[in-house]
Amino acid sequence: MPNHTVILTHEHADFDALASLLGAALLFPGTIPVLPRTINRNGQAFLALYRSSFSFVEPERMPRGQVEQAILVDTRTFNALKGMDETTHYLLIDHHSHTESLPDGWRWWDGALGPLSTGANTTLLVEKLMVQGAHVTPIQSTLLALGIYEDTGGLLYSSTTHRDARCVAWLLEEGAKVEVIHRFTHYPLSPAQQSLGDDLIANAEHVQVAGQTLVVATASAPDFRDEVSALAHKLRELYETDAVFVLVDLGDRVQMVARSRSDGVDVGAIAAALGGGGHSRAAAALIRGGVLADVRAKILEMAGVSVRPPLTVREMMSRGRPQTLPPEMAVGEAAKLMRRYGFEGFPVVRTLPDGRDKLLGILLRRDADRATDHGLDKRPVERLMKAGSVTIGPDAPITELHRLMIESGWGQIPVVDGSGRIIGIVTRTDLIKLWGKQTEASHSLPDVSRHLAEHLTPIQHRLLRLVGEMATEYGHAVYVVGGFARDLLLDRIRDRIGGPDMDIVVEGDAIALLEAMQARCGGRIVTHRRFGTAKWLLDEPAHPIVGSELLAEMGVLPAHLDLVTARTEFYTEPTVLPTVEQGSIKLDLHRRDFTINTLAIVLTPDRWGDLLDFYGGLADLRLGLIRVLHSLSFVDDPTRILRAVRYEQRFDFRIEERTLELLMDAVPLVDRVSPARIRHELDRIFQEAEPCKALFRMDQLGVLAAIYPQLATTPALAAQCEALRLRLATADPSLEETGEAIERLYWGLLVYPLLPSQGMDADEEVVSGVIGELTERLKLRGETTRLMLRLAHLKAHRDEMTDPSLRPSRAVEILDRSSLAARLLFGLAENDPVIDSYLRRFQDEWRHIRPTVTGRDLAGLGIRPGPVFGHILRHLSAALLDGEIAGEAAERRLLAALIEDLDEERLKNR
Repeated sequence: MPNHTVILTHEHADFDALASLLGAALLFPGTIPVLPRTINRNGQAFLALYRSSFSFVEPERMPRGQVEQAILVDTRTFNALKGMDETTHYLLIDHHSHTESLPDGWRWWDGALGPLSTGANTTLLVEKLMVQGAHVTPIQSTLLALGIYEDTGGLLYSSTTHRDARCVAWLLEEGAKVEVIHRFTHYPLSPAQQSLGDDLIANAEHVQVAGQTLVVATASAPDFRDEVSALAHKLRELYETDAVFVLVDLGDRVQMVARSRSDGVDVGAIAAALGGGGHSRAAAALIRGGVLADVRAKILEMAGVSVRPPLTVREMMSRGRPQTLPPEMAVGEAAKLMRRYGFEGFPVVRTLPDGRDKLLGILLRRDADRATDHGLDKRPVERLMKAGSVTIGPDAPITELHRLMIESGWGQIPVVDGSGRIIGIVTRTDLIKLWGKQTEASHSLPDVSRHLAEHLTPIQHRLLRLVGEMATEYGHAVYVVGGFARDLLLDRIRDRIGGPDMDIVVEGDAIALLEAMQARCGGRIVTHRRFGTAKWLLDEPAHPIVGSELLAEMGVLPAHLDLVTARTEFYTEPTVLPTVEQGSIKLDLHRRDFTINTLAIVLTPDRWGDLLDFYGGLADLRLGLIRVLHSLSFVDDPTRILRAVRYEQRFDFRIEERTLELLMDAVPLVDRVSPARIRHELDRIFQEAEPCKALFRMDQLGVLAAIYPQLATTPALAAQCEALRLRLATADPSLEETGEAIERLYWGLLVYPLLPSQGMDADEEVVSGVIGELTERLKLRGETTRLMLRLAHLKAHRDEMTDPSLRPSRAVEILDRSSLAARLLFGLAENDPVIDSYLRRFQDEWRHIRPTVTGRDLAGLGIRPGPVFGHILRHLSAALLDGEIAGEAAERRLLAALIEDLDEERLKNR
């Protein structure tokens, strides 16, 4: 008997199941697509008209033989066929949950063109047909389109993806009939369904679980034979609810069909617990022998555990008191504030005698601009504001915010606490950004609390916990931000030499909080009240850490902890440092350079580990993009150009296309930045693991030339940097002996081609030429300038140093007047075997050769101290180095000869 490969799907098949049977049959020629025994009414009606156009086979008409493989589509449950046994293998093509492991003999289909989480299972198969260049008939394309349309609610369910829409577009090109699709996706209820629907509506109850509204509708219909799923669709359309559970007692079993509108209600998980399946938005289960009341109770029990609260205003608002306007302020002044901060509106607030705020209305930017255009800039804002008192509480659901914005027309709504105090603001922009966040499945968000536990030492973890706990005591919100959050999510925290920098932002008084922490735990703090910053020094023996909060056995504390009050800033003109004012965490993050640095992690106990991502930083981390927050970012601060390149090369990311355009436009502004700030950014680049990558990228973008026109990269520089990097990586002892900072070594390699090739004296302290220009342009540190001078001295003697016949004494004379770092860089820059030989012999041998005769010996011989001492000792050293003498006796004879020559010279000069 022949072996067969069959295609199976679930019972009570919908159009997605039928279309998946067809799609798999087209992709796997020679297979047998087997219809399930029960098919939904609209599917039955469709097949009654078009059955002859498909190769579907009823189970009872299966050809005899062994079923070698079963391809399961849109399901993992099926009715077995004759010929299937323990040797049958299973290939699973299912867009439902696919994270769990499969039994032996089962495997996932590896032919999908992307993740299996599409809105319809049919999409996975149609995508493959598209890339294979297949052509399908109009009736085949219509059934395939029906599968996608029905399972995505006409492409309107939130589970719909761009891949579903793309496949529908292709199917329409292939001839899918829209009128047929409409007829069978809007199929009328049968009389039996209508009667059962009336019972379900009569018995429907609304249940609140974790802030979500669930409708549980029950009915008994032991003689009912139609599908229940159509009724679940109807009830979902009838009620304004987050999820619908339809329970029908069919006599010997209970049928459960569920539909969800909310990410917080995963009906697939509840159905799976009842022995059924589906996905988070649509699921079903058949409970054989179940009792209706028991199933209802079980569903509510599971909902109480699994349902997540809906998003609230608290999770998206900007915290802290927003910028407000007094009613008497002139409109012109208000317009200046709006331009400064970039907001579209400000609440207008009057402070009452008892200190409470009274919201009077909101002034919109467009109204302020129109008023100033008409010369009304002196009028008080209360004359032009939109009057009213529209507020919302922090725990209100997002749906309530939608309603308020639609009804009031306000795009900025103050958030108030129970006493009416303004504690934040929420805007239309926040809602728009929320859409972007909701496109990611909740499981794709990182578990930051786990990252903190895994990547921090116990003492670091406890320190952050302590900050959060004490901030809560003082009513502050507190966050660890910036590079710490970025590197934690990139699993690079441990790459930081000396441990991670924990930059803490406090919505409140950072200095007062740190003073309280010092009072409890010891240490010493340094504060800058003008800027709202404080540093907690944790490693000073004179100010030890005390108490039981931070025990020594937990590990070594970081040297310090930095706290800063949340700030906002604005630039009065390009390239100058900004003006800083107190603000909220959202405004504080907005002032940062790139989106990947705008992430913040909540440290307060009630929200420990929550990730704040107002500006898309997480998505850019995942995409590997460097992106600025606004179009004037590089104009405001051109040093961000250098930081963009540094991050791009450090993380092997890519500067986002629009950001790159803005960067290129701003390159000429680099010349206007103060020298010290440019040098500081270059020093940080030289401290990277592979600084040469950043140098070449800056050269490519024209940044090096903007800093100093003659600066450039060459293939030779790449080789030199790599050689230096390898020495640094292997902890070369000679590098430690130089005593030079790493950045100065790279400075030397970068400027070496520009150094003069002659006329430099190692003792020359006059800084001129290229070295002088670079020192002035970048305010180089004295040590860096001196290293360049010594390197220039060596380069000036390059021709001599490449002569294989050079006397050792002459080589020592040249090299002895340099520094170890200069000699190291000279060798790397020249990469000449003769020079390398001289450098090696100098380091290992020649520099240790000294005459036994000392200045004291010369004085004992009656020679008066002076330049003659150096003359004699140099002659003795040269003779030893050049091999002209050996041993103390020979040295003494040469000394006698030198003294005799000296005496004769004196006689001649009398």
